[in-house]
Amino acid sequence: MIVYHGTTETIPKPDVKHSKKFLDFGKGFYLTTFEEQAKKWAIRKGMRQEKTAIVNVYSMDENWNDLRVLSFEKENEKWLDFVCACRKGEPLNAEYDIIIGNVADDDVFKTVDMYFRGLWDKKRVLEELRYYKMNNQICIVNQKTLDQILTFQKSYEVK
Repeated sequence: MIVYHGTTETIPKPDVKHSKKFLDFGKGFYLTTFEEQAKKWAIRKGMRQEKTAIVNVYSMDENWNDLRVLSFEKENEKWLDFVCACRKGEPLNAEYDIIIGNVADDDVFKTVDMYFRGLWDKKRVLEELRYYKMNNQICIVNQKTLDQILTFQKSYEVK
């Protein structure tokens, strides 16, 4: 499978230690199967840092039989609780090697934040989320798994 990582540098040897802690699925190396999504991530980060936007392309081995995978098929109560806990810095991802699910991007997180702050209940948030176009993310949580299944192919600049 081909996967993408949008950022401001070429990353031939990715690692999990440079990840921020308060992300959707906690600390890890984040990828997507959607090239356009990676381009948007790269452009956004490039604009914030006043750097060149770069998309890294990897091939990912799909033989995950021996890996601990958590996959959220859609945004539901379990996804919402997990994302909110990780965004608070709770280390829920330590028992997994890979976590897959939808992205709580800025627009989505505005809705999730209504629950996060106690203003809306889960039902209301999940109903609202139906209207957003969701993208996917794959979070590889530990370095051993990252080294085992991901191979750098190329990187390119996004204008």
